[in-house]
Amino acid sequence: MISKDRYEEIGAQIVDAAYHVHRELGPGLLESVYEICMIEELKDRGLFVENQVRIPVFYKGKELKKDFIVDILVEDLIIIELKAVEDLLPVHEVQLVTYLKLADKHLGFLINFNVSLIKSGIKRKINGYIL
Repeated sequence: MISKDRYEEIGAQIVDAAYHVHRELGPGLLESVYEICMIEELKDRGLFVENQVRIPVFYKGKELKKDFIVDILVEDLIIIELKAVEDLLPVHEVQLVTYLKLADKHLGFLINFNVSLIKSGIKRKINGYIL
């Protein structure tokens, strides 16, 4: 079992990386640009990072011929979903929570880079585990 402190440590690195990327690039770019920059920023911090990770969908214990794709997976623990939209919608948050559930992960971040202050674009979501 991964400790709460480890989740907090990685989460702090993710938030700080988002601040650095946003400070360097600002709002208004494509999500794919922010994704590649976040990957570089997180790797530079020594974290294991995968992007566009395919997670199979199971229904009633049976694997279906359908995957969902996570933008970034950090240390095989934390999902990051990136957006570059005018407004985050409730459906974006629900999507992240569903991804956490289907991937059996406990912590995720929804980060919208199309904001003036990145602080207002970061949402932290927890899936059924006290963190």
